[in-house]
Amino acid sequence: MKKTMDTLQMTSEWDKTFPQSDRVEHSKIAFHNRYGITLAADLYKPLNAGDALAALAVCGPFGAVKEQVSGLYAQTLAERGFLTVAFDPSFCGESGGEPRTLTSPEISTEDFSAAVDYLLTREDVDPGRIGIVGICGWGGFALNAAANDTRIKATVASTMYDMSRVTANGYFDAADSADARYELRRSLNDQRTKEYRSGSYERDGGVVETVTDDMPEFVKRYHAYYKTARGYHRRSPNSNGGKLKTAALAFVDMPIMTYIDEIRSAVLLVHGEKAHSRYFSEDAYKRLRGDDKELFIVPGADHTDLYDNLDAIPFDRMERFFRRAFDR
Repeated sequence: MKKTMDTLQMTSEWDKTFPQSDRVEHSKIAFHNRYGITLAADLYKPLNAGDALAALAVCGPFGAVKEQVSGLYAQTLAERGFLTVAFDPSFCGESGGEPRTLTSPEISTEDFSAAVDYLLTREDVDPGRIGIVGICGWGGFALNAAANDTRIKATVASTMYDMSRVTANGYFDAADSADARYELRRSLNDQRTKEYRSGSYERDGGVVETVTDDMPEFVKRYHAYYKTARGYHRRSPNSNGGKLKTAALAFVDMPIMTYIDEIRSAVLLVHGEKAHSRYFSEDAYKRLRGDDKELFIVPGADHTDLYDNLDAIPFDRMERFFRRAFDR
């Protein structure tokens, strides 16, 4: 099965939310996953690089596109000598898949392994030095992939969310009850009936259009990224209408990260000291086994600081982590 860029509509212009580096070579690529969905990606390669490079696949946050956070991470890590690929998830951005803006715990995990498939076909990639980076909700998918895909030698999860946990239990597990989950399922299944009858899908709205004083601080911070010039992108679900409402059903019933205690490769969890989501990484870290697991808390940082604040994102530590893991 051959899937190429010819099957996708990808822009040739630089339309990222961050400036282009003059220290890396950038190109557009495409690859496919096991479901036959063609994924669009940006490849970043250090200038004057030789063969057999260590390579990283990068994705996230949940509801973002490669022109936002993942592209910034990928380009910055390429400046440090890695060949990197920042990809759009299935159903989002410039990637294929219908219906649009669908999310899936299984397919999102598969997308990371599909990126590994692609990297293993490149002659300029060392097959023994492949890692992944997941940001926000994709940090959870990265851990899920690391548990399942033994070809992944090292994983970084930055400002990580467990999308199954937050969907099924609410923030801070405040809705962790059978009755609350039943009402969520009932509402979403009523929505399914409505959509089947109408032949169209409804989206969850994405990040709020305006903020009010009584909103949680983290909601305001999401708005400050996704809805302003800082991080807005026209293809980002979070910036424009959100994801499909009924996609949440799968996350309630099919939890990710079930077997992360069986990961045998290196893992680095990075989180902000002041992030509302910090408990996801702290609890995941407690479940990890072995002596090659790290939890690094960034002093003073909140959740979205680790999206684009170059003074907060610990790229030095990530680079050291990957190089040490790959040299073992």
